Amino acid sequence: MSKTTIQKDFYRESGKWLSTLEIWAKCINPNLHFVYLLRKTQQFPKKSFWGIWWRLILRHHQIKYGFQIYPETEIGEGLYLGHWGMVVINPKTKIGKNCNIAQGVTIAQANRGKNEGVPEIGDEVWIGPNAVIVGKIKIGDNVLIGPNSYVNFDVPSNSVVIGNPGQISANQFATESYINHKIP
Repeated sequence: MSKTTIQKDFYRESGKWLSTLEIWAKCINPNLHFVYLLRKTQQFPKKSFWGIWWRLILRHHQIKYGFQIYPETEIGEGLYLGHWGMVVINPKTKIGKNCNIAQGVTIAQANRGKNEGVPEIGDEVWIGPNAVIVGKIKIGDNVLIGPNSYVNFDVPSNSVVIGNPGQISANQFATESYINHKIP
């Protein structure tokens, strides 16, 4: 039986495949509740009755929980929001699968300069608390972006970025033990 995107996202939290009822029970956590609402909204066309309905519910919870993540944002399966509280992601951003995003993260558009545009983030990326990723840049696969880091440059796969301004270090095991319960 194939798993839904919602099941894959919730698998990342517990390492268990959950039934619909078990998923609803976990929605007591604001971060998981928001992921559920985001994925539910993404299932319906924007201008359909259900699309409008779910967007209204999502908007209410964006304000309530402090997540500014829009259904237009392309996010791969296995999204994990570690904690709830102020996450801002530009809706044109592309994020790969099995990514962790902590509280206080901003993934933003640059409106001028050589990196004008939005980031593209690969698979298995761990983004630490209060990190800022900005501009038309590419973050490779298996990248750890440390807490409070400022990233406005391309980051190759298998790297760790720390600091402001960010400094890159090559590391084949960058996200080992940071990204748990990966979905295939």
